[in-house]
Amino acid sequence: MSYALETERVGGACAIQMVVQAYIIKYLLFNRPMNSECTMQSMMTVGEKEQRKALAAALTDILWTAGEEQTATVCLVTSERCFTPHMDYKLDNFTERLQLFTFKKKDDVKSFICEHIQCFKDEGSHGTILFLYSLIFSRTIDRMRADFDCTTTHLLHVSLGNFVCRQALLNLLLTGRATPHVFNGASLNDEQDEALAQPLHGVLTRSHVGYLLWNREQVHHAQLPLVGSMLKTPKLPIWVCNINGTYSVLFSPNRSLLSDWKMEHLFHLYFYNGQPTQLNTTMLTIDTHSHHWEAENNDIQGDPEKKFPSVEMTIRTKWEGSVIDWNGTVPFF
Repeated sequence: MSYALETERVGGACAIQMVVQAYIIKYLLFNRPMNSECTMQSMMTVGEKEQRKALAAALTDILWTAGEEQTATVCLVTSERCFTPHMDYKLDNFTERLQLFTFKKKDDVKSFICEHIQCFKDEGSHGTILFLYSLIFSRTIDRMRADFDCTTTHLLHVSLGNFVCRQALLNLLLTGRATPHVFNGASLNDEQDEALAQPLHGVLTRSHVGYLLWNREQVHHAQLPLVGSMLKTPKLPIWVCNINGTYSVLFSPNRSLLSDWKMEHLFHLYFYNGQPTQLNTTMLTIDTHSHHWEAENNDIQGDPEKKFPSVEMTIRTKWEGSVIDWNGTVPFF
């Protein structure tokens, strides 16, 4: 699968890499030059040169959106220190060597990243950290503070010894704003409908890539956040999926899927989870007019996940009651 990134198995790097993967798919299926073939088959067989272009385009898209489509900053590591550390600064031999390059034209950002693509893709280059720094500086600290609300003051947190992305970072990657919640707009009331002292910040606009969420523990405790339509219905049929805390991508090459309701009766989605154990892109057939799933689900006592894989439950947060055919693949996620 020449379009696919190999990602970290756990931690915040995996989440960031899978969002980048979604934007690579966006470029290969929907944004390549007019004389290029944009099909599933062509995406599966892209050469190394096109891979570099796709990665550069993906990184550029995300940074440019974070900079409100006016500016973007790219961070690279130099051999010399770029600032004199203060007494209370702990040297890490990385941050103090960052050099910032700011651009006011999107094409210039893409060209610069293309020229330095090895800094983001080569093994040992710390490309994910460089990209995260670039994202923060493109958004700017002041804008991120305005994006946050009283529930979130950081982009990452530590869980079981790993850095994990908060929703604010996922939203920053997907929408260009580091808002901490997945609902649409702002919420002035809490879950008990009591007025809040300060509003909670959700998603303000539809992005090109969407987001779906399923977590069996949160479902079990009735704590699963409801993803709003801004993220559930993106501009293009590509979704980053957070399934039980791991990240994957669902996508369709059919641009009309989200703009023509008739297309949603019976359609294919492709699934990639970023792990080296997945050797082929999995094709799922989604039937939204059959009600077999609802009938079967009514016969199950307790957790429907005892019978249905997490991927299917995730898809049903978007297409409720749909029947999902794995087309001969043994369900693995």
